[in-house]
Amino acid sequence: MDRATFACSTAFFRDYSGSSQGAFCLPGGHVDFIEKVESFTYSDFFRDYLIPNHPCIFSAKFTEDWGSRRNWVTWDGKPNFDHLLQKFGEAVVPVANCDVKEYNSNPKEQLPFKEYINYWKEYIKNGYRSSRGCLYLKDWHLSRAFPEQEVYTTPVYFSSDWLNEYWDAVAVDDYRFVYMGPKGSWTPFHADVFRSYSWSANICGRKKWLLYPAGQEEYLKDRHGNLPFDVTAPSLKDRNVYPRYNQSQPPVEIVQEAGEIVFIPSGWHHQVYNLEDTISINHNWVNGCNVAIMWCFLQDELAAVQREINEWKDPMDDWHLQCQLIMKSCTGIDYKEFYNFLKVIAENRISVLENGLDDEALAKNTPKAAISTLGMLHAVFDLKRTVKVLTSLSANEDFKKLDLTSLSPPPEALLHHLKAAIDTALL
Repeated sequence: MDRATFACSTAFFRDYSGSSQGAFCLPGGHVDFIEKVESFTYSDFFRDYLIPNHPCIFSAKFTEDWGSRRNWVTWDGKPNFDHLLQKFGEAVVPVANCDVKEYNSNPKEQLPFKEYINYWKEYIKNGYRSSRGCLYLKDWHLSRAFPEQEVYTTPVYFSSDWLNEYWDAVAVDDYRFVYMGPKGSWTPFHADVFRSYSWSANICGRKKWLLYPAGQEEYLKDRHGNLPFDVTAPSLKDRNVYPRYNQSQPPVEIVQEAGEIVFIPSGWHHQVYNLEDTISINHNWVNGCNVAIMWCFLQDELAAVQREINEWKDPMDDWHLQCQLIMKSCTGIDYKEFYNFLKVIAENRISVLENGLDDEALAKNTPKAAISTLGMLHAVFDLKRTVKVLTSLSANEDFKKLDLTSLSPPPEALLHHLKAAIDTALL
């Protein structure tokens, strides 16, 4: 991060809480296409897309050296089933049925990868029809299962990735996925986990994206407050069911070609179609620009849980704890883990600022190496954003009602250390 971008980001986020995410609109529905690798810097991306929360498309030049682009695709741009079976045939993968709606999503099952590929080949042979329906391999943690495979390299623009930095540190989960599906497979209307950013790279095939800027989803809710399963369904035009639909803007539509990367902003709802047999790689990620949006989302989720079980508040001694447990089962995180998330992010940056890294450490693919590569000012920006959100968390009444004795260091001590590290770095 250069000094101009640091100054710009500091000024923008000085009074920003994350609650006004709906204010970010896309002028004229236009989505920028980034053509040249050599003329587009990290600071360009940070300033023009991360801060204003705008989508963009990266050309296929940004992925042309990936192993998956070379090996997973045949000469005519189709999935290389033989190669994929050779490398991953014994894996077990999550597969969704796009033809079935269950609790506002597609039901999933676990299948052997070789069975799924055999299904896919038969599906193509039969004119994209099957008695099993349209099956879509989704949310496969391939990088975690096969770390030795040279599949792709995360572009530097997406390298400030707090989600995967944290979940790698606790060795529990990650938010790196592979998707594989036939022409006609699709993903229903949704926003990404924790209202995170996402980036999605097509290894082969084409996708159509329907994007709604953050806040537009409010106009798409039915009279009970539920979001649609399919945003293109004719039923949305029924004012008795969707009374505010006519106030919504048309979606931003993107057709993503093979090799291209789409950047999806934080909190933007979207629906996605595979126009051809398609393989894609996707990361969900959070950083200093949208961590406040994540925190607002968690507060909204807890409030929804509290409303749902409010009748049990008086008779239940541990009601606040139960609300946290339910929220974690639904979202994947609770307030105490969110504190630990912020702590890991903060301590990694403090370590780099206070101790630096030698050449050997810099050469390794580690979070601290990534932090160092992005520069001291980026680490300071991250700490400033962490201070802002941690201060809000520490003052939150629901957080203060929890047993915080297990948190080490205590929030007040961590905040003091953070502020001291920022002051020292800026001397």
